[in-house]
Amino acid sequence: MQNIDMQMDRRRLFQMAGLGALAASLPMPLMAFVGRQYPTLNAKLKSYLDGRKAAGIVMAVGHGDEKPDVIKGGKLSFASQTPVDENSLFRIYSMTKPITGIAAMVLVEEGKIKLDQPIADFLPKFANMQVLTDPAKSMDAKPAKTQITLRHLLTHTAGLGYTIINKGPIRDAYVKAGVVPGQVSLMTIPGLSREESVRGLANFADNLAPLPLIAEPGTKWSYSVSLDLTAHLIAVVSGMDYDAFLQSRIFDPLGMDSTFFRVPKSDTHRLTTNYGVDKGKLQAIDPGKASVYSAEPAFAFGGAGLVCSAHDYDRFLHCLMNHGKLGDVRIMSDAIAKLAMSNLLPAGINTDGTFAHGAGFGAGGRVGLGAQAGSFGWGGAAGTNGFVSTKWRVRATGMVQYMPSAAQDFQNKFPSWVIADLAAQGKLG
Repeated sequence: MQNIDMQMDRRRLFQMAGLGALAASLPMPLMAFVGRQYPTLNAKLKSYLDGRKAAGIVMAVGHGDEKPDVIKGGKLSFASQTPVDENSLFRIYSMTKPITGIAAMVLVEEGKIKLDQPIADFLPKFANMQVLTDPAKSMDAKPAKTQITLRHLLTHTAGLGYTIINKGPIRDAYVKAGVVPGQVSLMTIPGLSREESVRGLANFADNLAPLPLIAEPGTKWSYSVSLDLTAHLIAVVSGMDYDAFLQSRIFDPLGMDSTFFRVPKSDTHRLTTNYGVDKGKLQAIDPGKASVYSAEPAFAFGGAGLVCSAHDYDRFLHCLMNHGKLGDVRIMSDAIAKLAMSNLLPAGINTDGTFAHGAGFGAGGRVGLGAQAGSFGWGGAAGTNGFVSTKWRVRATGMVQYMPSAAQDFQNKFPSWVIADLAAQGKLG
């Protein structure tokens, strides 16, 4: 299986060929509705489809406890005749992280683990960590002064590495140990490495524990495999397999029946195709009909493993918007939900120049500060984005499939497009 590369920088982009047929335009009644209610989102949707920058896009925007408005267009792939809708399946990659973070906070509420408790209390192999003295150049290390805590894992301040971020010998060590973050395709793609993940979540944690940290715990924000390790911690603390815990404590209660680590054969007809982007052109790198997500994963990746529909992710965000409650179902208390979506960064951490630039960080997701207070969410490697604003009682999910996410502006601009349309509707006052 090929590893995720959220950066997917120029030297690792693949050689792309031509495209299939352009997806058909939106039905006129839908175009009229979207154009009236969501002119910004409609314009961006049309631009992406007309410009062949995406095969299909689904956006779900909800205000208060109303059902979400669904803005959608295009097909499951450029070669497909099946339109996308709120039940189509998309690879959400790192949008898995907030789900894992919320699951961990469920255990905090139950008193099974504390936010600032050393994870070594449950995972003894992480008791005596070493810290690299020069992460970019050598594997020389010295004993860590601080124990890794759950807070550190949830906020990417544990000092752990990531093969999609780190370079040099530490990255090589992660690859050799099979500590790689996820999967992209079953295909062999020129320019994209085929780094194998170790099989089994417990084996992942065991292989990670001897590797030195890239920074002293609690001192630096560095995007990492920490939410994958959190998944194993959840399994150990709860006494349940990680995916089973999510199913019983989050997915089933919230009616998220289209959220999978492995897409069942009966649902592959709903799975979109993922594309790679090079010089503005797209080519399929993970076809929906022959996807890596139809195969058994190495393990349930807590940081990047889920496939989900816009309908399902909206239900997750709706629950967060209501501070842990959806309809008559409550998965966590109001107080714990607020804590999970608050700035949990250790004192002195600066996110400038990182993926969390200018923001705080909570349980697996970015936390808005200042004028953006009350917002929480994160994006995925294939361009997706999901966020909630408890201040405005708004939630929004944007689904698209292309890599790298930075090749086009959907992920970064989606929140501002949503806010512009909702402000024009008078829903942010």
